[in-house]
Amino acid sequence: MENNVKEHAYNTKNTKTVLLGLLIGGLTGAAATLLFTPQSGKRLRTQIRQESIQLRDRATSGIEEAVEQVRSVTNRITAEVQEKARELKSLGQDKLVEQMEHVSAVLDAGKTAVEAA
Repeated sequence: MENNVKEHAYNTKNTKTVLLGLLIGGLTGAAATLLFTPQSGKRLRTQIRQESIQLRDRATSGIEEAVEQVRSVTNRITAEVQEKARELKSLGQDKLVEQMEHVSAVLDAGKTAVEAA
């Protein structure tokens, strides 16, 4: 279970790193476009607006994918924890029955010993 938590933290960290890389790459591309494109101001502003919209859409898509990935991992971990809890409950019940049978046998032996004496 500890391994699953570490894996979840690693996946979350990876997702954040990828999103940060996308954002920085997009901003760098926009800055390079501004610096190296000899266009009129109006045309340049239109192009910047369009690229900003595209960048926003890509970032939104990336975030949605990351959220879905985190949900998937969380659901899987939750299911695993619930299954382990069921297994432990069953094991505990089995051990309780076993101990009750043992105590019952000891009491019967004690009762027989008292009656024989």
